[in-house]
Amino acid sequence: QVQLVESGGGSEQAGGSLRLSCAASGRTRLYAMGWFRQASGKERELVAAINWNGGSTNYGDSVKGRFTISRDDGKNTVYLQMNSLIPEDTAVYYCAVGSQTYGSSWSISRGRIGSWGQGTQVTVSS
Repeated sequence: QVQLVESGGGSEQAGGSLRLSCAASGRTRLYAMGWFRQASGKERELVAAINWNGGSTNYGDSVKGRFTISRDDGKNTVYLQMNSLIPEDTAVYYCAVGSQTYGSSWSISRGRIGSWGQGTQVTVSS
């Protein structure tokens, strides 16, 4: 099973930027990957997903136009660039890898997850 480790979380002021990284212990080249978040008292929600070859992405409505997901398969790493942060972005962010080879970004949206990371806290102050 692939192990995922997130990094790059922290505290930022509204309007600022953060870049999250998710490093995988094994090869994730053939798998879709994604980022989810869970705010205190709320359900986990999809932030962004990318298909197995990086050719297709999808985003949660609340982050469209502000966040960008990308992947570097040579480094077995997926990134989440977060710009124009708002306090509502405050949450624990989790990385996920899909459970099927040649997975689409929508497979992540539909919960076809193979492994989860442990999460990294992002706090945005106004």
